[in-house]
Amino acid sequence: MDFEDIIYEKRDGIARITINRPHVRNAFRSRTMDEMIKAFIDAGEDRSIGVVVLTGAGDKAFSSGGDQSERGEQKGLETDKDTFPEETLFYVIRTIPKPVIAAVKGYAVGGGNVLHLVCDLTIAADNAIFGQTGPRVGSFDAGFGSVYLARVVGQKKAREIWYLCRFYNAQEALEMGLVNKIVPLEKLEEEVEEWCREILAKSPFAIRALKASFFADTESIAGLSAMAMNALRLYAQSEEGLEGMNAFLEKRTVDFSKFRK
Repeated sequence: MDFEDIIYEKRDGIARITINRPHVRNAFRSRTMDEMIKAFIDAGEDRSIGVVVLTGAGDKAFSSGGDQSERGEQKGLETDKDTFPEETLFYVIRTIPKPVIAAVKGYAVGGGNVLHLVCDLTIAADNAIFGQTGPRVGSFDAGFGSVYLARVVGQKKAREIWYLCRFYNAQEALEMGLVNKIVPLEKLEEEVEEWCREILAKSPFAIRALKASFFADTESIAGLSAMAMNALRLYAQSEEGLEGMNAFLEKRTVDFSKFRK
């Protein structure tokens, strides 16, 4: 497969998907998500693959979320498509019969925080930073990014993460249950490899059955996510939604004071 925005590799039972846009902190655009979807589907169907690793190029970011410059070009989130690539990507990650491990270096914020969240496991380098940015830039994720996040870290913490838009270091993320383990940056690849090898040594059928069970328990969130994405599309084209995006693109302080509380 020929990809522009990602690097896709397979070796010794492990598939590796790397978001390769370090110049924008691995922010993903529509093309990036379409390529990730294709790679995840291929890994899921390849019987020689037992585990998938998702990471970002370089040491500064796993992903900073959606590329706001693309959103600006689209005048919000309006496209010719009736479906949302985020929904499809999250669905594929959650349903392929192979565990997906997020290897996080640097920033995993905004949509990048949701992206690692929907993976089965997250191993973080000690320079990892997590958090949500949506209400700062005229966006939100009222599906997996909030509902599933609350299941993982608890209702009070999830509301704090979204309402305040603070960032959290790797140790704070570990304490709230957002990641499975922290290792020094230079040891991240070694640790991920070890986790992959441990999984590959287990019964493939047992792993598939367990992942399907975890998926079934959270499937109702997919319906909420679909409704939330449609709401987001409408909101992103509103004057309030565009204020957040334009302030980000123009590198100025956002001003939501004129909008109804």
